[in-house]
This record gives sequence, structure tokens and C-alpha cells, in this order.
Amino acid sequence: MHNAQSRRGAHQEKQRDKRRLKEAKSFGEFGERWFQEARMADSTKAMRRAIFERDILPKFRSRLLTEITPDDLRAMCAKVKERGAPATAVHVRDIVKLIFGFAILHGEKVANPAEEVGPASIATFVPKDRSLSPSEIRDMLGQLEHVPTLPTIRLGMKLILITMVRKSELQDAVWDEVDFENAVWSIPKERMKRSKAHNVYLPQQAIDIMIALKTCAGNSRYLLPSRYDADAPMSRATFNRITTAVVVRAKKEGLPLESFTVHDLRRTGSTLLNELGFNSDWIEKCLAHEDGRSSRGIYNKAEYEHQRRHMMQEWANLIDAWAGGRKYSPTLYPPSMDLLTPEPNV
Repeated sequence: MHNAQSRRGAHQEKQRDKRRLKEAKSFGEFGERWFQEARMADSTKAMRRAIFERDILPKFRSRLLTEITPDDLRAMCAKVKERGAPATAVHVRDIVKLIFGFAILHGEKVANPAEEVGPASIATFVPKDRSLSPSEIRDMLGQLEHVPTLPTIRLGMKLILITMVRKSELQDAVWDEVDFENAVWSIPKERMKRSKAHNVYLPQQAIDIMIALKTCAGNSRYLLPSRYDADAPMSRATFNRITTAVVVRAKKEGLPLESFTVHDLRRTGSTLLNELGFNSDWIEKCLAHEDGRSSRGIYNKAEYEHQRRHMMQEWANLIDAWAGGRKYSPTLYPPSMDLLTPEPNV
């Protein structure tokens, strides 16, 4: 009797296992669900989707989650790294981690293989939160004058540092967006990462750079036209090449300038302005960080034009002072600002 019961129990357990296997979802299916439900910027989604389809799915598409081991993931990342794409290899690991995390959140009892594969074991990069110090800004601007490139590209690098715009926002900028008279560059929503139009208030130094660029651009509609075609924007790779050249030259000169990316110039502005004590709401507005990036962003509709114009001018003055090895004490508030009166457009 007892034997029959235990046999029946074992049989039921077996059936349950079979059923579980049948209902188990593959990595590919969870991946698709994750792409549908996860919130991320369109550009990030497009990049991750490309990596998912090209590098991850061919191997993992029909595998059950329980069948994917840390060693499988390591081997996949190693293969991508071998073709000279270490950054993509790190993204492969991150995407697998996120998809497993999503599955676990939805009740799957499975270990996340990516937890055992540290990104540093795949490739090491300059940390993401790199920002340059005032002395590094001085070295960077000094070396920028000596690397072989067009004068307009040097001006473009300075403009990114001064205005804190994203690289793509400058690369595709057209003259119709620039209002010299009111010293404002209005980037339409189609060109913004968060699909919301953005005003960049231009300090005098940025206006001077734009006048120089306009003089060089001839009849092109682009601030920085392609070297070979006035009707096309500049090459996507140029700024990245220049940052590398600047660091290589600095090293030869014995200067302590570590590697940095173009995006780090934008982060540098944010970090140093915060450290100097400028209002973080104004800084967030200058960076076009909205739509939930911070809890304040959800209801903070103020444009802070007056304050931002003042802060951007102080920032440009600071950069000039650092570049020239001079001291400069910024004023944190516009002289005409009444600190007790709220903004009219709050």
C-alpha cells in the first residue's frame, strides 16, 4: 500500500516536472516581454535591441532560463570582445542580467548568471561618472590647441564644454535653431533625447564661438558641416577621435590628464556647478534632465531663464579663468534676483 502510494507520488511529481518543462518559457520569450514592458529611452532601446538580436539571441533564444550558466555568458562576452568590441560585450552581460532580473521579478525561481560575471571581468573602462577637475580642463583646452584637427572642431569641443549639450545635439545643429539677437539656441523636440524642446542660453563666449563657426560654415545649414559635403553634418566619429588625441598628447607632455569621453564634458559642468553651490534645479534644466529623472522634474515646469543665463555666463567665465591659470569667484545668484519672490512661471 505504502509502496503504491509512493510510486503514485513519484509519478505525479514526474508529470509535474514534464508540465513545468512544457510551460517553461525560453530566454528569447522573456527577452521579448522585457523589451515590451521595460521603460528606457528610445535610443537605448534601439541599441539594446540590436545587441540582443545580433549577439545574444543566436545562442540563447530557445534555451530555458535554468539552462544558461555563468560560463555560457562568459563565453558569449569573450566572443564579442574578441571581435574588438569590449563595450558591446559589457552590454551583452547587462542585457542578460536585466532580462533574468525581469523573469525573477515575475516569479521565475532561477539564479541570475550575470551576478557571477562582473563587468570588470569582461572589460574595464573609464568609470561612467568621470568629470574633469579645473586643472584637467586647463590641460585639456591647452592640448586641444595642438592636436591636428580643423579649427571648427576645436571650437565645437569648447562649445560642448561651455553649453553642456549632448554630442548629437551639436553634431546635428542647424543655424535656424540659433537666435543671435536673443542669445539662445532652441533645440527642437525631434532632436532631444527626451522629445521635449530645449533652450540653451548662450553666454558671450558661446556667441563668439558661434560667430566663428558661422563664418566658416559658408552657406551650409549646419553649425558643423561635414568636411566633404556642406549639406551633411560632421562625422560622428570626429569628437571621439579628438578626445583620444588630446589625452595621448597630454601623456607625452607628462600632464596628468586621464582618458575622458565627450559626454564627460557635459558631466563636468554638472558636477562642478553643483560643487560650487549653484541651484541644482537650474543645473538640471540646463542639462534637459526632466520627465522623472529627479522627483523635482515631475512638477518643476519653471524655465528659470534669468537664473540660467546668469549661471551659464559664470560657468563660461570660470572656464576662461581655469584655461588661463587665473582665479575667479563666481556669483551664485543674478544681481537683480529677489531671493524671496518666486518665479512668475512656477
